[in-house]
Amino acid sequence: MTKGGRNLMILGFAAVAISVAATGASLLIYHNSGDIYLDRSRPGFLPDEEEIEEEETKRENSYEFSNEGEINKAVMKEYLEKLDQEIQGIKAVENPYSDDALFDSVFGL
Repeated sequence: MTKGGRNLMILGFAAVAISVAATGASLLIYHNSGDIYLDRSRPGFLPDEEEIEEEETKRENSYEFSNEGEINKAVMKEYLEKLDQEIQGIKAVENPYSDDALFDSVFGL
């Protein structure tokens, strides 16, 4: 191996070692400072009590079909009834192309 190739490998290993050390130090500071507990960018990460209650009420008020099981006339009838309710909610929007159609209440949020 030539002297230039050896120096290039040393430079590569040094760059990787420095980047790993810097990343490790920043994560250590992030954890020890307590900022990790303020991270709200990830949904569901350490939720507030209000958020937990909102999720529970959403879950109670929503309807979800089973992913397992057979499809028969009763299941299809139930599905079509729920689908019709959603379609009626969409059709109830008076002016769908106005700015009013973008409010959270229109989307059921």
